Amino acid sequence: MAWLEARHAVSYQPQLAHDERALRHSTGHVRAVLVPNHVVVNQDFLDFAPSLEIVARMQIGTDNIDLDTCRDRGIKVLQARSANVRANAEFLIGALLMLHRPGLLESLSAKWNVSQAPSHTKQPLLGREIYGSTVGLLGIGPAATTLAGLLTGMGARLIGYDPALHFSSPIWQQMRVQPVSLLELMSEADAVSVQMLYASRFKGFVNHRVLAACKLGQIWVSMSRGSLFDTGAMLEALQDGRIAAWMSDSSDEMEGSEMPLLRTLPNFFVTRRVGSLTRESHLRASWYTAHRMHDILSPEDRDNDRYPMGLPGDNSPPSWVDSNLLSPEVRAADAAAAAARTF
Repeated sequence: MAWLEARHAVSYQPQLAHDERALRHSTGHVRAVLVPNHVVVNQDFLDFAPSLEIVARMQIGTDNIDLDTCRDRGIKVLQARSANVRANAEFLIGALLMLHRPGLLESLSAKWNVSQAPSHTKQPLLGREIYGSTVGLLGIGPAATTLAGLLTGMGARLIGYDPALHFSSPIWQQMRVQPVSLLELMSEADAVSVQMLYASRFKGFVNHRVLAACKLGQIWVSMSRGSLFDTGAMLEALQDGRIAAWMSDSSDEMEGSEMPLLRTLPNFFVTRRVGSLTRESHLRASWYTAHRMHDILSPEDRDNDRYPMGLPGDNSPPSWVDSNLLSPEVRAADAAAAAARTF
């Protein structure tokens, strides 16, 4: 925000996200607006913003934005699409590691109080290792490439299927993933990671027919839309042991009358888009959005106002961060890190 304020007039009013009328009456002369995912940008909204050139979102997804009307009016819609790729891939790895060790998961849950279970009466559950196992990638969404690299480094064999990607595509070889049919993936994989891009035609894609081919005791993790799954089929697979455990981090609520019962199962876990919630992903999204908004609003400064982005793991303050905006503690830590690298 400070970077943008040095170049444009910026008004930060988060309270307007909960006051639709006040929000619309404040956009008359606004050229760009950054909205959260629950603010609906439709034709009525745009009618109150005749000067609008940019609608920006920090999160992925445009369900709250009328893309057709924006296109017709020449309004650009910005999203930091790749900002949370690493965060999502690491979440999937963490979920796989957790579900592979049921003893750890049980110990951390409220369903088992260690202090009340004598060691001679309660034996820890036997876990599994990712090393040497076969992991199936269902869908080559944005997080898949990073995830594949992490899993390969852990010694897993990777197979994959994507309904929108031909088996001869070079991306399979680049990712070191063996392309297989959907039924082969279900029957061979010890664990399945779902990061499939959603379209309306894929509603209920993971259904009874697909899950009928599951290898017994399979582990599932997912970052895809909840609408991708047939909840009745999921319930049966989790109950009869075809799927040992399932963790889903979805942006929408799964549909179906089976959901109340599904939520009570001890081997089903669902979260609402926490995989992308990291400090680093928010920083990447913030800086991408700020730079792109500035590029569009002030194209004449595009070449004169370019700053290289810092890389993850770099302890020095990136050149696009004004050190005067950092706290004394952060500046001191940065100076110490720089001194250590010097010697």
